[in-house]
Amino acid sequence: MDTKLTIYNTLTRRKEAFEPLTPGRVGIYVCGPTVYGDPHLGHARPAVTFDLLFRYLKASGYRVRYVRNITDVGHLEHDADEGEDKIAKKARLEQLEPMEVAHYYTERYRRAMEALNVLSPSIEPHASGHIIEQIAFVQRILDAGFAYVSNGSVYFDVEKYDAAHRYGILSGRNLEDIVANTRELDGQGDKRHSYDFALWKKAAPEHIMRWPSPWSDGFPGWHMECSAMSTKYLGERFDIHGGGMDLMFPHHECEIAQSTAALGHDSARYWVHNNMITINGQKMGKSLGNFITLDELFSGSHRLLAQAYTPMTVRFFVLQAHYRSTLDFSNEALQAAEKGLDRLMKGIEALDKVKPAAVSTVDPAELETRCRAAMDDDLNSPMVISALFDWVRTINSLVDGKQTIAAEDLERLKATVHRYAFDILGLRDEKAAGAASGRDYVTPLVEMLLAERMQARAAKDWAASDRIRDGLAAAGIRVKDRKDGSDWELE
Repeated sequence: MDTKLTIYNTLTRRKEAFEPLTPGRVGIYVCGPTVYGDPHLGHARPAVTFDLLFRYLKASGYRVRYVRNITDVGHLEHDADEGEDKIAKKARLEQLEPMEVAHYYTERYRRAMEALNVLSPSIEPHASGHIIEQIAFVQRILDAGFAYVSNGSVYFDVEKYDAAHRYGILSGRNLEDIVANTRELDGQGDKRHSYDFALWKKAAPEHIMRWPSPWSDGFPGWHMECSAMSTKYLGERFDIHGGGMDLMFPHHECEIAQSTAALGHDSARYWVHNNMITINGQKMGKSLGNFITLDELFSGSHRLLAQAYTPMTVRFFVLQAHYRSTLDFSNEALQAAEKGLDRLMKGIEALDKVKPAAVSTVDPAELETRCRAAMDDDLNSPMVISALFDWVRTINSLVDGKQTIAAEDLERLKATVHRYAFDILGLRDEKAAGAASGRDYVTPLVEMLLAERMQARAAKDWAASDRIRDGLAAAGIRVKDRKDGSDWELE
């Protein structure tokens, strides 16, 4: 494998050299969406982050099994143990079957991911399709003595587990702090302690989604699905478990406890978490009125949006920040991403205008070295983008004849740019794709105006030439004159 990847392991709180458990093969499990509403901006970041990891490992020669789950049962409204199932509530309000709701929003999520050029995972299991495995996993925890049955529900005994292992190892919390910050809620009378969490819940009479089990007709606790499904598809030990930082506690903490209780050890070797997206410095939330769905982003229909933003602009916006840093959304930030993406695509397009020379005054190996070093350094996509932008300037210099490149080096440069911009960062040239499909009306119009301007310049009609250039500038399009014609980019 031609990578020396280091990953920041949340469990150990340090960067570690990545070494797969099985040479040449990698198993990744990532917590996917709860499908009871439209995919939103918060879904974009983990999807793009772990798509970047998936792409880079595959490009580095690994065989990767990437599992991303769909939560379609057990994610309750108030917390992990209490309240109405979010999908069942949506179904009741809309007078639908819960699986109709789950299917509808799963398909909307998949379409949004396709628009963002997020690769489909190797396996996408549904919680509702793995009830048998979850029941068996609960039984293993009971057999190990770390759970108890109470009135038809099964709860994890956090205190007993903490005495034998340590609860809070991922988030850095200790049981005393958890006890001090845990509220006593109505309906928790079946628990021995308020901080114990449900492995299986007995369904109330009105609860729609239920399955038979040795303890009651009920449904699995939210945390249980990931322990059971990751084990089923990746084995009792696998390489990487990922998700958003908001899942670190309690969800991933409970996963570690469940797996350790049942198996005698945690399943995942590396725990990887992406940071959050904020909006103008505030956490995104429906109650704050700053909750933006991906469809609203793509159409520009939300009141906070100054315009529509293409899926690739959103992807580029996400990749411009390191996955472990907070990413603050604003119209200004997305507009800057739009311009940056356009500049990058123009530079890549200009590669086709470079004419090979006898000798090279530039070395494309430098770009490969910088990009690989950046990706190996905990998936540092901003540094990859920086290296590509530096080479856009070099490409423009090659087009202008200020520097030269031999044919063999030119092909190597094209391959390197394609590898990192498209194969690894997962970007797409939306204008080129739109032109090919007949949906891009801007490019042909601009090219037509530039052709007219070239004719005016050839006829030395400078007034007409300046009028076309100034008109395009007023529309936010900057014209760059070259020896053999003109290029353009968005301002």
